[in-house]
Amino acid sequence: MNQSQQAHQHVLSLIEQACQHVHRDPKSVQLLAVSKTHPSQSLREMYQIGQRCFGENYLQEALEKIEELQDLQIEWHFIGHVQRNKTKHLAEKFDWVHGVDRLIIAERLSNQRLDSYKPLNICLQINIDGQDSKDGCQPEEVAELVKQISQLPNLRLRGLMVIPAPDNIAAFVDAKTLFDQVKSLHAQPQDWDTLSMGMSADLDAAIAAGSTMVRVGTALFGKRDYSA
Repeated sequence: MNQSQQAHQHVLSLIEQACQHVHRDPKSVQLLAVSKTHPSQSLREMYQIGQRCFGENYLQEALEKIEELQDLQIEWHFIGHVQRNKTKHLAEKFDWVHGVDRLIIAERLSNQRLDSYKPLNICLQINIDGQDSKDGCQPEEVAELVKQISQLPNLRLRGLMVIPAPDNIAAFVDAKTLFDQVKSLHAQPQDWDTLSMGMSADLDAAIAAGSTMVRVGTALFGKRDYSA
C-alpha cells in the first residue's frame, strides 16, 4: 500500500469511526478531497485508488488541473470565494460551486451555464458564527436566498456550506439547525441534501452535528506548500 492509499484509507476510517460514534451510516458522509496547491499527479494517484470528488480554491490553478486531468471522470468542486468576474469559468468547468453567498452570483452562474450541461450544483456559504474574516451570507438571509435561487434555471441548489472558527463546535449544530429549517420549507426537499462542513481537524464534531460532506486536504495530501 503506497502513501496515497494509506492516507485515503486513514481518512475513510476516521469518517467511519465518527459515524459509528453517533450511529450514522458512513455512506451518508461524502469525502471531498481538497487538492489546492497539490500537483495534478497527486490527484491522479488519489483517483486511481477510488477518489472521484476534488475541491479547488484557486480558479486558475484549478483550470490548469482540469485541462491536465481531462481524461479522468473527476467531479470538480469549487470551494473558494466566488468573484463576479470568475463565474463564467465556474459555470463552464465545474460540477459544484460551494461559495455562493449572493443572488447576483447565482444569477450569473445560471445565465452562463450551458443548457446542454447538467444543472450546476451549488451550496450557499453561510457565515454561521459572524466572523469578520469569513465570506458568506448571514443566517437570517438564507430563507429568502433559497426562495430566489430555487427559481433559477440551470442550477440545482443542494444545501449549505460553512467554515466555523476553529473549535467552535456549537456552530456546526447551528448550521444543522438552519439546514433542517430550510429543508422543511424548500419547494424541492429531495434536492436539499448537502451540508458541507468539517475538515481534517474537526471531522468528528462536524459529523456528529450532521455533516454530509467533509472537505479534507492535509490529512490526504500532506501539508500544503504555498511558496510555489
